[in-house]
Amino acid sequence: MKAEIIDEKGRHIKIHITETDAAQVNAIRRTILSDVPKMAISKVRFELGQIQDQKGEYFESVNALPDEVIAHRLAMIPIPTFLDEFVFPDEDPANQGLPEDQWGSPASQIIYHCSVRGPSLENKGESKTVYASDLNVLGETKLQIAEEHHQIPLTTLMHGQYLEFYAYATLGRGKEHAKYAPASAIAFHQREKAVIKNKTRAKVLYNLDLGVSASDFNKDGVVDDFEKVEKIRKALAQVGQGTGRDGDFNDAKGVPAIVIEKVAGEYIFTFESDGSFPPAEIFNQACTVLSERFDGIGEELATVLA
Repeated sequence: MKAEIIDEKGRHIKIHITETDAAQVNAIRRTILSDVPKMAISKVRFELGQIQDQKGEYFESVNALPDEVIAHRLAMIPIPTFLDEFVFPDEDPANQGLPEDQWGSPASQIIYHCSVRGPSLENKGESKTVYASDLNVLGETKLQIAEEHHQIPLTTLMHGQYLEFYAYATLGRGKEHAKYAPASAIAFHQREKAVIKNKTRAKVLYNLDLGVSASDFNKDGVVDDFEKVEKIRKALAQVGQGTGRDGDFNDAKGVPAIVIEKVAGEYIFTFESDGSFPPAEIFNQACTVLSERFDGIGEELATVLA
Protein backbone atom coordinates (compact mmCIF):
# COMPACT_ATOMS: atom_id res chain seq x y z
CA MET A 1 0.00 0.00 0.00
CA LYS A 2 1.18 3.50 -0.88
CA ALA A 3 -0.38 6.79 0.18
CA GLU A 4 0.00 10.34 -1.08
CA ILE A 5 -1.68 13.50 0.21
CA ILE A 6 -3.33 15.25 -2.74
CA ASP A 7 -5.12 17.96 -0.79
CA GLU A 8 -4.91 19.22 2.80
CA LYS A 9 -6.73 22.37 3.84
CA GLY A 10 -6.98 23.07 7.54
CA ARG A 11 -8.65 20.09 9.19
CA HIS A 12 -9.70 18.41 5.91
CA ILE A 13 -7.48 15.97 4.05
CA LYS A 14 -7.71 13.96 0.82
CA ILE A 15 -5.33 11.03 0.31
CA HIS A 16 -4.63 8.94 -2.80
CA ILE A 17 -4.03 5.31 -1.78
CA THR A 18 -2.65 2.82 -4.31
CA GLU A 19 -1.68 -0.87 -4.50
CA THR A 20 -4.50 -1.83 -2.15
CA ASP A 21 -8.12 -2.98 -2.00
CA ALA A 22 -11.36 -1.84 -0.38
CA ALA A 23 -10.88 -4.11 2.67
CA GLN A 24 -7.53 -2.54 3.58
CA VAL A 25 -8.78 1.02 3.08
CA ASN A 26 -11.86 0.27 5.17
CA ALA A 27 -9.58 -1.09 7.91
CA ILE A 28 -7.90 2.32 8.07
CA ARG A 29 -11.29 4.01 8.24
CA ARG A 30 -12.42 1.82 11.14
CA THR A 31 -9.10 2.26 12.94
CA ILE A 32 -9.35 6.05 12.82
CA LEU A 33 -12.83 5.86 14.31
CA SER A 34 -12.10 3.33 17.03
CA ASP A 35 -8.39 2.96 17.80
CA VAL A 36 -6.44 6.17 17.17
CA PRO A 37 -6.16 7.76 20.65
CA LYS A 38 -6.83 11.40 21.50
CA MET A 39 -7.37 13.61 24.51
CA ALA A 40 -10.89 14.37 25.75
CA ILE A 41 -12.40 15.62 28.98
CA SER A 42 -13.44 12.55 30.96
CA LYS A 43 -14.20 13.99 34.39
CA VAL A 44 -15.59 17.30 35.68
CA ARG A 45 -15.68 18.59 39.25
CA PHE A 46 -18.25 21.34 39.75
CA GLU A 47 -17.84 23.84 42.58
CA LEU A 48 -21.17 24.26 44.41
CA GLY A 49 -22.63 26.80 46.79
CA GLN A 50 -22.62 30.59 47.06
CA ILE A 51 -19.86 33.13 46.56
CA GLN A 52 -19.70 36.84 47.29
CA ASP A 53 -17.88 39.43 45.18
CA GLN A 54 -16.06 42.53 46.41
CA LYS A 55 -19.29 44.56 46.19
CA GLY A 56 -21.05 42.18 48.54
CA GLU A 57 -23.23 40.70 45.78
CA TYR A 58 -24.01 36.97 46.03
CA PHE A 59 -23.81 34.44 43.19
CA GLU A 60 -25.10 30.87 43.34
CA SER A 61 -23.90 27.82 41.38
CA VAL A 62 -27.10 27.27 39.42
CA ASN A 63 -27.83 27.78 35.73
CA ALA A 64 -30.22 26.78 32.97
CA LEU A 65 -28.52 23.45 32.17
CA PRO A 66 -27.92 20.43 34.44
CA ASP A 67 -24.30 19.66 35.29
CA GLU A 68 -24.54 16.43 33.26
CA VAL A 69 -25.37 18.35 30.08
CA ILE A 70 -22.49 20.77 30.60
CA ALA A 71 -20.15 17.82 31.23
CA HIS A 72 -21.28 16.24 27.96
CA ARG A 73 -20.60 19.48 26.07
CA LEU A 74 -17.17 19.69 27.65
CA ALA A 75 -16.42 16.13 26.58
CA MET A 76 -17.00 17.04 22.94
CA ILE A 77 -14.62 20.04 22.92
CA PRO A 78 -11.48 19.14 20.90
CA ILE A 79 -8.53 18.99 23.29
CA PRO A 80 -4.98 19.58 21.91
CA THR A 81 -3.37 16.15 21.68
CA PHE A 82 0.35 15.37 21.82
CA LEU A 83 0.58 11.59 21.75
CA ASP A 84 4.33 11.51 22.39
CA GLU A 85 3.96 13.45 25.66
CA PHE A 86 1.11 11.63 27.41
CA VAL A 87 0.25 8.06 28.37
CA PHE A 88 -3.04 6.33 29.10
CA PRO A 89 -4.12 6.64 32.76
CA ASP A 90 -3.88 2.88 33.34
CA GLU A 91 -0.31 2.90 31.96
CA ASP A 92 0.87 5.84 34.07
CA PRO A 93 3.44 4.64 36.68
CA ALA A 94 2.21 7.35 39.05
CA ASN A 95 -1.23 5.70 39.12
CA GLN A 96 -0.02 2.20 39.93
CA GLY A 97 -1.44 0.89 43.20
CA LEU A 98 -3.96 3.72 43.52
CA PRO A 99 -7.77 3.43 43.22
CA GLU A 100 -9.07 4.81 39.92
CA ASP A 101 -10.75 7.81 41.55
CA GLN A 102 -7.30 8.97 42.70
CA TRP A 103 -5.59 8.68 39.33
CA GLY A 104 -4.08 11.79 37.84
CA SER A 105 -0.60 13.06 37.09
CA PRO A 106 0.92 15.45 34.52
CA ALA A 107 1.96 12.42 32.47
CA SER A 108 -1.61 11.26 31.84
CA GLN A 109 -3.91 14.19 32.57
CA ILE A 110 -4.60 17.80 31.56
CA ILE A 111 -6.57 20.02 33.94
CA TYR A 112 -8.71 22.98 32.86
CA HIS A 113 -10.33 25.50 35.18
CA CYS A 114 -13.36 27.67 34.45
CA SER A 115 -14.90 30.36 36.62
CA VAL A 116 -17.55 32.68 35.16
CA ARG A 117 -20.13 34.87 36.86
CA GLY A 118 -23.41 36.06 35.44
CA PRO A 119 -24.30 39.74 34.98
CA SER A 120 -24.06 42.01 38.01
CA LEU A 121 -27.01 43.77 39.59
CA GLU A 122 -26.60 46.78 37.27
CA ASN A 123 -27.13 44.52 34.24
CA LYS A 124 -29.53 42.00 35.75
CA GLY A 125 -31.73 41.96 32.63
CA GLU A 126 -28.86 40.65 30.47
CA SER A 127 -27.26 37.21 30.20
CA LYS A 128 -23.71 35.89 30.01
CA THR A 129 -22.76 33.04 27.66
CA VAL A 130 -19.98 30.70 28.78
CA TYR A 131 -17.73 29.57 25.92
CA ALA A 132 -14.92 27.07 25.48
CA SER A 133 -12.56 30.07 25.53
CA ASP A 134 -13.38 30.46 29.24
CA LEU A 135 -11.46 27.25 30.00
CA ASN A 136 -7.92 27.95 31.24
CA VAL A 137 -5.35 25.17 31.20
CA LEU A 138 -3.34 24.54 34.35
CA GLY A 139 -0.15 23.78 32.48
CA GLU A 140 1.64 24.58 29.24
CA THR A 141 -0.03 27.19 27.04
CA LYS A 142 0.13 24.89 24.00
CA LEU A 143 -2.56 22.80 25.74
CA GLN A 144 -4.98 25.74 25.78
CA ILE A 145 -8.19 25.23 23.75
CA ALA A 146 -7.46 26.19 20.12
CA GLU A 147 -8.75 29.58 19.00
CA GLU A 148 -10.90 28.04 16.25
CA HIS A 149 -12.94 26.31 19.00
CA HIS A 150 -13.29 29.32 21.32
CA GLN A 151 -16.89 30.03 20.30
CA ILE A 152 -18.26 26.62 21.30
CA PRO A 153 -21.04 27.52 23.81
CA LEU A 154 -21.42 25.69 27.10
CA THR A 155 -24.29 27.41 28.90
CA THR A 156 -25.88 30.77 29.70
CA LEU A 157 -25.77 32.52 33.07
CA MET A 158 -28.30 35.04 34.39
CA HIS A 159 -27.96 37.55 37.18
CA GLY A 160 -26.94 35.96 40.48
CA GLN A 161 -25.59 32.77 38.86
CA TYR A 162 -22.02 31.50 38.48
CA LEU A 163 -20.29 28.49 37.00
CA GLU A 164 -17.00 27.10 38.25
CA PHE A 165 -15.47 23.71 37.59
CA TYR A 166 -12.27 21.75 37.04
CA ALA A 167 -12.23 19.54 33.93
CA TYR A 168 -9.81 16.63 33.54
CA ALA A 169 -8.75 15.41 30.08
CA THR A 170 -7.17 12.02 29.47
CA LEU A 171 -6.25 9.81 26.54
CA GLY A 172 -8.84 7.37 25.21
CA ARG A 173 -10.01 5.58 22.06
CA GLY A 174 -13.17 5.95 20.00
CA LYS A 175 -14.27 2.40 20.77
CA GLU A 176 -14.64 3.50 24.40
CA HIS A 177 -16.65 6.67 23.66
CA ALA A 178 -17.36 8.89 20.65
CA LYS A 179 -15.64 11.82 22.39
CA TYR A 180 -12.31 10.05 21.78
CA ALA A 181 -12.81 9.74 17.99
CA PRO A 182 -10.29 12.17 16.40
CA ALA A 183 -12.05 12.56 13.03
CA SER A 184 -15.42 12.55 11.30
CA ALA A 185 -16.87 12.39 7.78
CA ILE A 186 -14.46 9.54 6.99
CA ALA A 187 -15.15 8.22 3.50
CA PHE A 188 -13.42 6.62 0.54
CA HIS A 189 -14.23 5.71 -3.04
CA GLN A 190 -12.41 3.96 -5.83
CA ARG A 191 -10.40 6.31 -7.98
CA GLU A 192 -11.94 7.06 -11.37
CA LYS A 193 -10.87 8.29 -14.80
CA ALA A 194 -12.79 9.81 -17.70
CA VAL A 195 -12.47 8.09 -21.08
CA ILE A 196 -13.60 9.27 -24.52
CA LYS A 197 -15.54 6.63 -26.43
CA ASN A 198 -16.67 8.83 -29.31
CA LYS A 199 -14.78 12.07 -30.11
CA THR A 200 -17.44 13.39 -32.47
CA ARG A 201 -20.39 12.98 -30.10
CA ALA A 202 -18.31 14.31 -27.19
CA LYS A 203 -18.64 17.77 -28.78
CA VAL A 204 -22.23 17.86 -27.47
CA LEU A 205 -20.73 18.23 -23.98
CA TYR A 206 -17.95 20.62 -25.00
CA ASN A 207 -20.45 22.97 -26.66
CA LEU A 208 -22.32 23.47 -23.38
CA ASP A 209 -19.42 25.59 -22.10
CA LEU A 210 -19.19 23.79 -18.75
CA GLY A 211 -15.41 23.99 -18.51
CA VAL A 212 -14.83 20.63 -20.23
CA SER A 213 -12.98 20.51 -23.54
CA ALA A 214 -11.07 18.10 -25.78
CA SER A 215 -7.78 19.54 -24.48
CA ASP A 216 -8.49 18.04 -21.05
CA PHE A 217 -7.91 14.55 -22.45
CA ASN A 218 -4.49 13.09 -23.24
CA LYS A 219 -3.55 11.48 -26.56
CA ASP A 220 -5.19 8.23 -25.43
CA GLY A 221 -8.46 10.03 -24.73
CA VAL A 222 -8.15 9.73 -20.96
CA VAL A 223 -8.35 12.18 -18.06
CA ASP A 224 -6.99 10.95 -14.71
CA ASP A 225 -6.45 14.25 -12.90
CA PHE A 226 -8.56 14.15 -9.72
CA GLU A 227 -10.11 17.60 -10.04
CA LYS A 228 -10.77 17.36 -13.77
CA VAL A 229 -12.45 13.96 -13.43
CA GLU A 230 -14.79 15.40 -10.81
CA LYS A 231 -15.59 18.36 -13.08
CA ILE A 232 -16.36 16.00 -15.97
CA ARG A 233 -18.57 13.85 -13.73
CA LYS A 234 -20.69 16.87 -12.80
CA ALA A 235 -20.85 18.03 -16.42
CA LEU A 236 -22.08 14.62 -17.61
CA ALA A 237 -25.30 15.20 -15.67
CA GLN A 238 -26.20 17.74 -18.37
CA VAL A 239 -26.12 15.17 -21.19
CA GLY A 240 -27.59 12.17 -19.37
CA GLN A 241 -31.00 10.57 -19.55
CA GLY A 242 -33.85 13.06 -19.25
CA THR A 243 -31.87 16.06 -20.47
CA GLY A 244 -32.93 15.71 -24.10
CA ARG A 245 -29.27 15.67 -25.12
CA ASP A 246 -28.55 12.01 -24.50
CA GLY A 247 -29.71 11.01 -27.96
CA ASP A 248 -26.94 13.06 -29.54
CA PHE A 249 -24.35 12.26 -26.86
CA ASN A 250 -24.81 8.46 -26.88
CA ASP A 251 -24.07 6.19 -29.83
CA ALA A 252 -26.54 3.80 -31.48
CA LYS A 253 -25.95 1.22 -28.72
CA GLY A 254 -26.56 3.76 -25.98
CA VAL A 255 -22.90 4.09 -24.98
CA PRO A 256 -22.06 7.68 -23.87
CA ALA A 257 -19.35 9.55 -25.74
CA ILE A 258 -17.49 10.03 -22.45
CA VAL A 259 -17.64 7.50 -19.62
CA ILE A 260 -16.31 7.37 -16.06
CA GLU A 261 -14.34 4.18 -15.32
CA LYS A 262 -12.96 2.75 -12.08
CA VAL A 263 -9.18 2.44 -11.59
CA ALA A 264 -8.25 -0.92 -10.06
CA GLY A 265 -6.33 -0.88 -6.79
CA GLU A 266 -6.61 2.90 -6.24
CA TYR A 267 -8.81 4.81 -3.78
CA ILE A 268 -9.47 8.38 -2.67
CA PHE A 269 -9.67 8.61 1.13
CA THR A 270 -11.05 11.72 2.84
CA PHE A 271 -11.84 12.81 6.38
CA GLU A 272 -11.85 15.83 8.67
CA SER A 273 -9.98 16.10 11.93
CA ASP A 274 -11.91 17.45 14.92
CA GLY A 275 -8.96 19.78 15.53
CA SER A 276 -7.25 17.82 18.30
CA PHE A 277 -4.25 17.17 16.06
CA PRO A 278 -3.40 17.36 12.32
CA PRO A 279 -5.23 15.03 9.91
CA ALA A 280 -1.98 13.69 8.41
CA GLU A 281 -0.88 12.59 11.89
CA ILE A 282 -4.22 10.87 12.44
CA PHE A 283 -3.76 8.87 9.23
CA ASN A 284 -0.19 7.92 10.17
CA GLN A 285 -1.31 6.84 13.63
CA ALA A 286 -4.01 4.61 12.10
CA CYS A 287 -1.43 2.94 9.86
CA THR A 288 0.89 2.43 12.86
CA VAL A 289 -1.89 0.86 14.94
CA LEU A 290 -2.79 -1.51 12.09
CA SER A 291 0.83 -2.46 11.50
CA GLU A 292 1.38 -3.27 15.18
CA ARG A 293 -1.83 -5.28 15.27
CA PHE A 294 -0.88 -7.40 12.28
CA ASP A 295 2.65 -7.90 13.64
CA GLY A 296 1.11 -9.16 16.88
CA ILE A 297 -1.17 -11.56 15.02
CA GLY A 298 1.82 -12.82 13.03
CA GLU A 299 3.78 -13.50 16.20
CA GLU A 300 0.86 -15.35 17.78
CA LEU A 301 0.42 -17.51 14.66
CA ALA A 302 4.13 -18.27 14.59
CA THR A 303 3.99 -19.40 18.23
CA VAL A 304 0.91 -21.60 17.68
CA LEU A 305 2.28 -23.21 14.53
CA ALA A 306 5.79 -23.71 15.85
